[in-house]
Amino acid sequence: MDIDEYIESQPPILQDILRKVRVTIRESAPCAVEKMAWQMPTFWQGGNLIHFYAQKKHLGIYPGALADLPDNLTERLAGYTKTKGAIHFPYDKPIDYGLIADITKWRVEALTKKK
Repeated sequence: MDIDEYIESQPPILQDILRKVRVTIRESAPCAVEKMAWQMPTFWQGGNLIHFYAQKKHLGIYPGALADLPDNLTERLAGYTKTKGAIHFPYDKPIDYGLIADITKWRVEALTKKK
C-alpha cells in the first residue's frame, strides 16, 4: 500500500484532512521521500522525519522526540493530547496545519544537524 491508497482507504470525511496534511508536510520538507512505514504515511529524510495516521477520533502526528521540541512549539501544543512521540489533533476542532508545518520544519532542522 502506498500513501495514495492509504488515504483512499479512509472514510471520505477524513480524506481531505489527510490530503491537506500530506501537502503541508511536503511543502515543509520538500526534500523528504514519501513512503509507508509501520503502516503509516511517512516522510523520510536521512531518517524518519514524521508520520501521520488517521485514528477514530483524532489525527495522529508522529514526529518523535517531543521532549526535544523548542519552547515556542511546546507552548503551541498546550491543550493537545501528547505521548512521548505523538500529538493528537482531534477531529472536533480545526486542524492546525500551520503547527504541523512548523513541527515538520523543526524535524528537518533536527535531522540536518545530526549529519
